[in-house]
Amino acid sequence: MPIRRVVPDIHSDDLAGSRAFYGLLGFEEVMNLGWVMTLASPANPTAQLIFMTHDKTAPVTPDMSIEVDDVDAAYAAVLAAGAPVVRPLQDEEWGVRRFFVQDPNGRVVNVLGHRPSAGGTGSD
Repeated sequence: MPIRRVVPDIHSDDLAGSRAFYGLLGFEEVMNLGWVMTLASPANPTAQLIFMTHDKTAPVTPDMSIEVDDVDAAYAAVLAAGAPVVRPLQDEEWGVRRFFVQDPNGRVVNVLGHRPSAGGTGSD
């Protein structure tokens, strides 16, 4: 199953401060929904950081996001293995299809794929 990118999700109560600080290192804002913001390197767009004040549609804030080519296949594999699903697979209004699963270390992983109509912008 091809992986498109892996991004840390950082809980933040200061999105503007985070944008300013990581801007010093060359990151630029590529997406901001008010509660979640993605910064990326202009030279390498898959080098990203996600900052969240909370998660709009989930009960927890994930620790990392993994974008895959086929999120439905990833969900089926997770279910078949009996891994603990924290949030079931669903489509989001901002153009991704995603679910949350807990890894063996207790970390919550946001597994996502961009829906075809979303254009696959590389941010979530």
